[in-house]
Amino acid sequence: MTENPIRKVLLTIRKHGVRCLLMGGQACVFYGAAEFSRDTDLAVLTEPDNLHRLQQALDELQAEVIAVPPFDIEYLRRGHAVHFRCHHPDAAGMRIDIMSVMRGVDDFPALWSRRSVVEVEPDECYDVMSLADLVQAKKTQRDKDWPMIRRLIEADHAVVAIPDRDRLFFWLRESRTPEMLVRLCRTHAAAAAVIAAERPAVAAALSDDVLGISESLAREEAEERRRDAAYWIPLRQELEFLRHSERQKGKS
Repeated sequence: MTENPIRKVLLTIRKHGVRCLLMGGQACVFYGAAEFSRDTDLAVLTEPDNLHRLQQALDELQAEVIAVPPFDIEYLRRGHAVHFRCHHPDAAGMRIDIMSVMRGVDDFPALWSRRSVVEVEPDECYDVMSLADLVQAKKTQRDKDWPMIRRLIEADHAVVAIPDRDRLFFWLRESRTPEMLVRLCRTHAAAAAVIAAERPAVAAALSDDVLGISESLAREEAEERRRDAAYWIPLRQELEFLRHSERQKGKS
């Protein structure tokens, strides 16, 4: 018997050999920044054979599309998310959100090459979006994503005692708190000096300017929110057109 609805969804998708990456709240759990979620968020490879395997998995889960757009390769390739609700008894009520293209995030082959493989039990592994890519994907206009980015970075920092160069630069580029940036700059001044040229928050941290760090972090977030809002304008217009078309069909 399947232990929980989330596991049922993931095992079914894995059984059908779908090339996809777990992201969203459940990926955050794997990285130690716990977030309860009834959704399964997946980045998928938009090739016909892979989407066919995904459809087989969705059929087994008795999953139906619950909103516009429909499950179509062209909508996925334009950056839309497709939303499903499961009706299988072992996954009843679980929502599955599928995406392929995300703002500021590399294409699927690059994401796949950097993925983390998480072993839950012997012979039970899941492909998870890399921490760096997950952080990038969460730079949205949603209020809940920014505290999660902070928790992801801090959780990673807490478990890595001696970072390599790439990990250290990642922390310096992505840390969201003045306290962490100041600590990093004090212990890794040379690396911080490199990143300071591209990130004002790090430049301020090198001077122990806590107010300057906070102001720089606020500007970073505001700019990412602005970019995300602009990115979604044409996509939301297309969704509204699709909703209107669906309403008109319902009236005819």
